[in-house]
Amino acid sequence: MKYRIIKSIFLVLVLVANSCVSKAQNNEKKPNILWIMCDDHTANTISSYKMRFSEVLETPNIDRLANEGALLNNCYVTNSICTPSRATIMTGQYGHKNGVHTLWGDLRKEDETVATLLQKNGYETAIVGKWHLHTEPQGFDYYSILPGQGDYFNPIFKETGTKWTRKKEGKKYNGYVTDVITDNSLNWLENRKGEKPFFMMLHHKAPHGLWEYAPRHEHLFDDVTIPEAESLYEDKSHRSLGSRTYGRDILGLSQRMHDGKRGKDYPTGKLNTDGMTNKEKIAVTYQKYMKDYLRVVAAIDENVGRVLDYLEESGLAENTVVVYTSDQGMFLGEHSYYDKRWMYDESLKMPFIIRKPGEIKAGTQFNEMVTNLDFPELILDYAGVSIPKTMQGESFRAVLTGNTPENWKTSMYYQYWMQFEPSAVPAHLGVRTHDYKLIFYYGDGLGLVGTTDTWKTPVTWELYDLKKDPFELNNIYGKKGLEKVTKGLKDEILKLQQQYELDVSEYPALQQRMQEYWGK
Repeated sequence: MKYRIIKSIFLVLVLVANSCVSKAQNNEKKPNILWIMCDDHTANTISSYKMRFSEVLETPNIDRLANEGALLNNCYVTNSICTPSRATIMTGQYGHKNGVHTLWGDLRKEDETVATLLQKNGYETAIVGKWHLHTEPQGFDYYSILPGQGDYFNPIFKETGTKWTRKKEGKKYNGYVTDVITDNSLNWLENRKGEKPFFMMLHHKAPHGLWEYAPRHEHLFDDVTIPEAESLYEDKSHRSLGSRTYGRDILGLSQRMHDGKRGKDYPTGKLNTDGMTNKEKIAVTYQKYMKDYLRVVAAIDENVGRVLDYLEESGLAENTVVVYTSDQGMFLGEHSYYDKRWMYDESLKMPFIIRKPGEIKAGTQFNEMVTNLDFPELILDYAGVSIPKTMQGESFRAVLTGNTPENWKTSMYYQYWMQFEPSAVPAHLGVRTHDYKLIFYYGDGLGLVGTTDTWKTPVTWELYDLKKDPFELNNIYGKKGLEKVTKGLKDEILKLQQQYELDVSEYPALQQRMQEYWGK
């Protein structure tokens, strides 16, 4: 009897031990995931993309990721504005599904996100930096986030364990925000329990405007002339009436720099443009804008290096997926714009760089089309977590290993809902393929929060041949011989709306405008 009891206890202990080993092995197999995301950072200013600014700006630490992993050349945002894009990255859903159409939309607490799913499936989770989704972060064991946009200097952070409010209140940290976010992230990584794989969202405020750089970069680019955009002085007469006179342009930024309108003093000093022609104002404003922006980017790159060094030194690098991306693109003088929102490529295109040792071949580049809708599915795939049917994107893990599925997407759907608020950009939707882009400016706020119905703008179309006209300087909508192309693109819009469960009948004004102008 005594022997049986002892034997039974022994067997139980063996089973428990095996279970613990099994769990440890499973956790060991699951990679850590580090998601580094900046705000308004464009691929133009990452030197590994070898675009316009690569001759004046080097980003050696972000380039490290590209050299050791993969870089995507055709990654796009589905709505080029901060809050909706971030909601899509969390939920894998378009704004019409997750309810976040505009900057003022709230991410629903009860919604399943990449963070809640990873937390439920054995990951230790954290987010540090910019959140900008209004409601308290869900699915995170730890958060330290900026209220709203946050400040560049001596920022305040809302942190786990304190009462959640929407007010600008919390713990104040001394220093430059990019450095502080990195400090807090490394502190969490250093002090976490370490029993589980981790999922960390390290979200920088930078380089969101207005572009306040760290004092150590004050004289960076002093003796440099920044290359001008091909369309810095664009004559917009080719554009449709629905777009040509709207948006935030460099000339308007010039006035803001000069006289301090809307925000008092420009944070990095005023710009005297007295006596200048408009073209001269655009030229000098562009130089100041770009130098401020690039100085902010320099601090990002330095801090990416700090994080990568920590992963190497702590022995975590080999089992950690590292992603570098942004929440959308950004105009850096193209079409004479600053800001984002538009469907033109500089705003639409996102940087995306990823490293996964042992799986992603070092130094590879991919031209397949992906969107921010696909981001959470990719992360869940790496974590071995089932992708819920509520998510509308698709993991592109196979793409990153050179095994692109035969039916991989060749088009993407875009919709910007924020009619005229706060940047005088009309509401529009459209489709981009590898060869063409068709934009429908419907120009109505549809009664959504964060839009205006006071200003309704003309309903018009724009069509661009992206092979012949990569800078989108020649609107060819309505030109003879393009009828078949145009109809095919309109049909593709309707197909994608159906695929992504956008029922336009829920937006009567949009439905009416589509019915009236679809054949025009």
